[in-house]
This record gives sequence, structure tokens and C-alpha cells, in this order.
Amino acid sequence: MGAWGTGLYSGDFAMDLRSTIRAVARLPFPADRLIDVLCNTEPGAARAADDPDHTVFWLVAADQFWKRGIGCPRLRDTALSIIDEGRDRATMAALGMRAADLRRREKVLAELRGRLVTSPPSKARPILKQPQRYLMEIGDCYAYPTSGGAPINPYFPSPDKMPDWYHDGWGVLVIIARGRAFDFLAWYRALTICTAVPQKPTTIPMDASLLWVLRRPGTVTPLHRQRMRLEKLGSVTIDPDKLHSTFPNMKPGIVHAINDISIANGMHVGPKLPARAMPPPTESRSDQVAHPTMLGLATILAG
Repeated sequence: MGAWGTGLYSGDFAMDLRSTIRAVARLPFPADRLIDVLCNTEPGAARAADDPDHTVFWLVAADQFWKRGIGCPRLRDTALSIIDEGRDRATMAALGMRAADLRRREKVLAELRGRLVTSPPSKARPILKQPQRYLMEIGDCYAYPTSGGAPINPYFPSPDKMPDWYHDGWGVLVIIARGRAFDFLAWYRALTICTAVPQKPTTIPMDASLLWVLRRPGTVTPLHRQRMRLEKLGSVTIDPDKLHSTFPNMKPGIVHAINDISIANGMHVGPKLPARAMPPPTESRSDQVAHPTMLGLATILAG
């Protein structure tokens, strides 16, 4: 965290938490359940009083809920006790904040306290009316353009706006899992080939010696799918038992969905992704490596 920042949002943790709250607040749940969801995304900071981000978690959450018009007495009272008992000051002092900065921090918290003892503004909270629809099916296989192994960043309107991006190869991914966090926020998980190829594939690569890499979960929107220029090569049938046997420690993408972490973050392949980060399964069968791998897509297919 940014221990030297006097503002409520001076540190990276506070900024990231604000983004998380923005996503969580879209869920059509009452305030207390939203807090439970938020605590589950950052259990250490939320529940461990000795965590250096503990006071920041509750103060930022209280501020964001108030600004969004979400009344939550439990959250308000927790934040007020942190301020009134001087727990945030003690944490910051222990982290090395100077006396002058501690005084500035106290002014920030006094302003926050002044807000929290009043009713939050009356405003409509934008919420999801229905679960996000799935945009890709399990088993769908796509080719996509790369530059040195990097995909198109979907947060840019076009590759032309990306610095130093030029199309020199193709990656391939196959969707192996998907789900919804809290039955609303969609996430996906994919395998990619290990290294970009120079020519666009026209069929699903089935070479038994081809190394496939397990990627972290991510989200995708129709606009991002279009911007990344995903081209469907076809579909395969994934065998759930074979998938679990091959990657036994694979977890759902709940946190990634809540934080809206794009699937594009897991689409980098070699040479952008170094070989040491994706050792062949003959060298390591542990999911503790950066990116677990398997040889040949048939390893997880039905039949």
C-alpha cells in the first residue's frame, strides 16, 4: 500500500479497491451482502486487524458506499470506530508516516467522518437487471492477431493507437471453463498455444506435441471481443474429468469477474511470454508454476 500517502486514495490498494467496489455495487444485492462480497475479495485486509491495509479497506468502502448512495449502518459504524479510536493513525505511524503527514491524514479522515454521520445522497444505483450473457461456449477455439506474442489491447480503439504494436503472428486459444460470479458476472478461462505462429491457422491445432498453456480467468465484452479480432476456428468437446485431472488446482474466476480483469491479460504467448514461465509438463506437473501446461489438445477432449 501507499503508506506515505495522506489522501484516502493515495495508495494502489485503495485505488484498486475503489474499482472493485464499482463492480460489486452493480450486483442487485442489499448493502450487507455487498459488504460480504467485498470482504471475500480481500479477506486479509477486511478481517485481519493487523493487516496494513485493514483500516484503508473499511474507510474506502465506507466512503464509496456513501458516495454511491448505499446506506449500510454496519459499514458506517466500523469506519467511524476506526477513525474515533485512532486505529488508522496507529497503522500509518507504524508504517513510518511522518508526524506532519499524520496531521494531514487526520484532516482527510475528519472530512470523511463528517460525511458518514450524514445520510448518503439519494441516487439511483445502477445494477445488473439480469446475469451477463455468455459470449463464448466451452470448447470454442479462436485465432487472434499478435505482435511479438502480445494480443491487441482491447482498451485501445484500434491497434493503430497502440504504441509499438504491429501484426506479425497469430495466437490460438480454446475456452475450457466459464461461469458467473454470484450468478451475475461472467468469466472465462482459456488455454493458449505457447508461442505465436506466423500464419493464421485455418483449423484447430491438434498436433500432439503442441504445448498448451493454462491461463488465468478473465472477462470479455462484445466490444472487446471485436477489438481483439477473435476469429473462430471451430469447437471441441472438453471432458470435465480429463480437464480436472490435468489441472487439478484450477479455481473459478470469481475475483477476476468482480474486478473485471480482461481475458486479454491471459492471451500473451511467446515470445512475449518467456519459455521459463511455461515449462513443459515433463519438467513440472505442478500448478504452482507460473503457467501450467499440457501437450496436445486431445489430452482434455472427450472420446
